[in-house]
Amino acid sequence: MAQSAVRRLPRLALWLLCLAYALPGFIGRDPWRNADMQGFGYMQAIAVGDSGWWAPRLLGLAPEFDALLPYWLGAWAIQLGEGWLEPHVAVRLPFMALLLLTLAAGWHAVYQLARSPGAQPVAFAFGGEADPKDYARALADAGLLALIASLGLAQFSHETTPSLAQLAFTALAFHGMAEGSHRHLRAGLTLVIGLAGLALSGAPTMAVLLAAGGMLAWLLEPRSTQEPAWDDGSGLMRPDGPGPVGGRTRALVIALAGLAVGALATALDLWQWRLAATPLDPGSAIRLVVWFTWPAWPLALWTLWRWRHQLGRRHVFLPLWVAGLASASALSTPNPDRSLLLALPALAALAAFALPTLRRSVSALIDWFTLLFFSGGALVIWVVWISLQTGVPAQPAINVSRLAPGFEHSFSLLPFAIALAGTLAWAWLVHWRAGRHRSALWKSLVLPAGGAALCWLLLMTLWLPALDYARSYAPMVREVRRAIDGPGCVEVATLNRGHLAALRYHADFDLEPARSARDCPWRVTAGGRAPDPQAWRRVAEVRRPADARDRLVVYRAILPPAGAAAATEAAAPAPSVAPAARP
Repeated sequence: MAQSAVRRLPRLALWLLCLAYALPGFIGRDPWRNADMQGFGYMQAIAVGDSGWWAPRLLGLAPEFDALLPYWLGAWAIQLGEGWLEPHVAVRLPFMALLLLTLAAGWHAVYQLARSPGAQPVAFAFGGEADPKDYARALADAGLLALIASLGLAQFSHETTPSLAQLAFTALAFHGMAEGSHRHLRAGLTLVIGLAGLALSGAPTMAVLLAAGGMLAWLLEPRSTQEPAWDDGSGLMRPDGPGPVGGRTRALVIALAGLAVGALATALDLWQWRLAATPLDPGSAIRLVVWFTWPAWPLALWTLWRWRHQLGRRHVFLPLWVAGLASASALSTPNPDRSLLLALPALAALAAFALPTLRRSVSALIDWFTLLFFSGGALVIWVVWISLQTGVPAQPAINVSRLAPGFEHSFSLLPFAIALAGTLAWAWLVHWRAGRHRSALWKSLVLPAGGAALCWLLLMTLWLPALDYARSYAPMVREVRRAIDGPGCVEVATLNRGHLAALRYHADFDLEPARSARDCPWRVTAGGRAPDPQAWRRVAEVRRPADARDRLVVYRAILPPAGAAAATEAAAPAPSVAPAARP
């Protein structure tokens, strides 16, 4: 690997790419169904005091995702932003930070793995080989580009759910375990924060198993590929005995961190097992992995093949362990895509180590496929938007009106300007890739990352009004609010957590679960069996515009359910009593 191949990716361009990917999707929309709305509902309930901090509840229902820290972060953000930020806006701020933390931790993890001597390229006989730091930086840039390019990252990383917190803390723990042996304190703190955050985000088992893999990675690292022991100038720090230099110390630190997190999970009763009733079948699993982790998985497989004789080395074993754990979890949990999300930073790291061995023809194939795929996707987005604006061509606008009946599109200058700027930047990037920096190590992943960021940016600007209308509960709740034309509490039955959170936030209803002690004049159900027709009169049935199967039925009380018998008895004529006979 020559020095010319590890030229630095401009920092400003890399930062702008990260911001262009991270910010769209958090700004300018309502909470979406289902998990996004649910997570926001629990955070709001904690913030306003309707739920306890240590046991989040929404009208008595526990969350689907067993977690504490993500809900705390959202609740703190709502409380801090009270009076100057809308709750659904304030709650996204910490999750923006978590996504940026994921990108930063993924970059540093690859950088530390690439700094290990076992991952360095062969030195030239007469010099001129790549500088170790420059080589590690180039691979880290490539790993970050591979992470941004992963198709499965886009939606889940822009939701206010525990899944994003788990992803961020997994990347942080990955970084802590990859840190070189000469930085014990920083590596230990990073690792503890990552593992503890992962446990508090609903994945204590994953945290402990990650620590076990990190310990094995350092114990199995060959002595010849270890960094020299850290020396503060006093000469007191020495290699820690037989085995890898510094490896035993790092393995001990990781083991202690894992034990501490396990004790924390036990003390807070965080051990919750949620296994799928029926495991994911092989066909569905393959399809999920193929599209969700594209384009990292082909490059990761190539890395494993080229390094098949050195699988015990840290830069291969550690990301393979993390990706394997997340993949195994995806096969056995009710939400396989959210579990597989945790594998993306590790798969991106493996993909980065494939680049030094790629042939020019393979790199050109990746470029051409990426160019056609993302350019075609961007073209489709623009054509649909133009059709909505002008009616030409007519069919895309007809399709949108059929999928989202009632949606009225309008022109907005700022989103249009942002989308146009992103498209021009993509055209410049394609021109730049074709004409310059052909020898850069990270060149094959520039177009995949740029194309993924472009399409996500276009979706979250040009298509955002239509997507918000189709995926938000707000239009549905407005119709429910129009049907409930009188004051009073609202009794709810058979509603899911997303419905409950939407009714509380968008309509500010005073919700009560069915069979409560209060006599509510209104009742909302999700269809199903109708309540007693003698006590409730059907008022309206509201369907979500984009999904006719998602419906809410509004009832009005004929008589208060609890007082109906007493009222009937009071209204009945008193029984006649014959006068007593005179003596």
